[in-house]
Amino acid sequence: MSDAFDPQAMIDRFAERARAVKERGMPPIEGPERQAYLRRAQQDFMDYAMLADADAELVDGMLTLRVDLRGPEAT
Repeated sequence: MSDAFDPQAMIDRFAERARAVKERGMPPIEGPERQAYLRRAQQDFMDYAMLADADAELVDGMLTLRVDLRGPEAT
């Protein structure tokens, strides 16, 4: 693992990806393919957004991402 690895830069890239998924247009598809595309886009957004909200810690070459899934009422 490179000493130049920046966990926050990785988190920022996931935030950019989440925004890109939200902003991308819908291709001209219909029927079941359209529904499958929408499901994948929602899953992509959730995954990227979750990692974008993570707290990252790099200790002794071990990257730990902490994601609070308890919801806003718990914090």
